[in-house]
Amino acid sequence: MTVLNKVLGVAGVVVLLGGIALGFRSVSSSGAYCGSAFRTAAGITPMTCDSALSSAGTLVTVVIAVGILLLAAAVVVTRMVARSNA
Repeated sequence: MTVLNKVLGVAGVVVLLGGIALGFRSVSSSGAYCGSAFRTAAGITPMTCDSALSSAGTLVTVVIAVGILLLAAAVVVTRMVARSNA
């Protein structure tokens, strides 16, 4: 394994886990507890938290997507190194 492959793999896992952790972070809007990106709070008025939950969901999606892209890049580097050594 190359150093680049290890760095990409570790960074991908860390970013992916960070995105998952962000999804469980609580969100509030105008003093109202909205829940998290993965689970909204019970009994909230939908329009009160729409903006905050939408922003949190977008952030979680982007961070998880970046983590997946880093892991995919690690796989590509592994295959390129294996192909060049063959």
